[in-house]
Amino acid sequence: MTYTLKIPCVLMRGGTSRGPFFLSEDLPANERERNDALISVIGAGHALQVDGVGGGNPLTSKVAIVGPSTRPDADVDFLFAQVEVVKRIVDTAPNCGNMLSAVGPFAIEKGLIRALDGKTCVRIHNINTGKVVEATVQTPGRTVTYDGEARIDGIPGTAAPVHMKFLDVAGSKTGKLFPTALVRQIIQGVAVTCIDAATPLVLIEASGLGKTARESPAELNGDAAFLRRLEEIRLIAGEAMGMGDVSGSVIPKPVLLGKSDQTPGISARYFMPHACHMALAVTGAVGIATACLTEGTIAADFVRDAKPPFQLRLEHPSGRLELEVGPGSGEGPPGITILRTARRIFDGHVYARMTGSDRAA
Repeated sequence: MTYTLKIPCVLMRGGTSRGPFFLSEDLPANERERNDALISVIGAGHALQVDGVGGGNPLTSKVAIVGPSTRPDADVDFLFAQVEVVKRIVDTAPNCGNMLSAVGPFAIEKGLIRALDGKTCVRIHNINTGKVVEATVQTPGRTVTYDGEARIDGIPGTAAPVHMKFLDVAGSKTGKLFPTALVRQIIQGVAVTCIDAATPLVLIEASGLGKTARESPAELNGDAAFLRRLEEIRLIAGEAMGMGDVSGSVIPKPVLLGKSDQTPGISARYFMPHACHMALAVTGAVGIATACLTEGTIAADFVRDAKPPFQLRLEHPSGRLELEVGPGSGEGPPGITILRTARRIFDGHVYARMTGSDRAA
C-alpha cells in the first residue's frame, strides 16, 4: 500500500552544493522509512531525478537533517545524507562541508538557537563524524542575511560570508589521523597518503597516474582506464585503513594532487569517488590542509616550509579555495577556517511517496 508523506522543507545552497534541509523531528524516526522518504524527495533512481528535487548530479543530490544538540558542547546536531543519483541508496557515512555551511542559517531561522546582533557563532555537532565545527553567520539586527560581498569560486555572484572553523578533525571515521600508521606508502606503484581528517581521503601524487591534477573533470571522467586504476587504489587503501570492503561506500575519497602556480598552493582534483568534483569538497580541502602539516605526506611535498599560521590556496576545476591554517588552542591541533556562502532558495513542503504501510495520506 502506498501513501503520501507531506514534510516541511527548506531548499538551500550551501557552498557549491544544494539540497533540502529538514528538521529531524519532521522526518520518520525509523531509519529505513526516513531513507525511503529521502529517496522519494530527491527523485533517486533516475539520472535526471525528474520525480524529485534533486538535480541529477551528486552535488545536488544531498540532504541535511538538523535538530537540537545531543551534546553539551554544541548548539545543534547535523546529519548529512548523500543520496545516489541513479541508485536508490542513501549514504550517511560521509560528511559534507559545503552543506554544513548552510546549517547555521537554517538552525537560526528555525528557532533552534537565538541570533545575536551582528554575528552569531553556531557550534554544529556533525553526527556523521562526531566532530564539532564552528560556523559564524551574519545576523545584523538578530536576523540572518544572505546578502553580502563574499565570493567563492564555483558560485555566481556574491553573498554573505559564512566562516567555518574546523577545530579537531582527526579520526572522523577510523579514530586515527593516519589509519595505516604511515604518512606515505606505495599502492600499485603509486605514492599515496591515507589520512582521516574531516573525512577519510586517499591523497595521490597525480604524476604517478600520468596526470597533473589540472585536467578538467570531463577529461578525467572520460578516461575509463584511469578511473579503473583509481578505484583499484581506493579499494586497497580502504582495506588498509581498516574500513574493510569499501566498494559499496563513497569513502575514502581519492584526491589527485599536483603542482600549483600559487605559493603555498596545491592543484587538486577530488573524486566522489567515481566522478571528479566540479569544484572541491570542503571536507576534502580540510583533509589536504591537515596533511600539509605533517612532513612526509604527499600534500606536504607541495608546500615545503609553510608553518602555521598560513593561507593555503587549493586550485580546483572551478577556481580556487583558500583556507586559513592557524594555531590551535593551547596544545590542541591547528584550527582550519574556510570561507563559504549559503542561500535560502525556497521553503514549504515536499511530498514523499511511501510504500509498505497502511498509514493514511
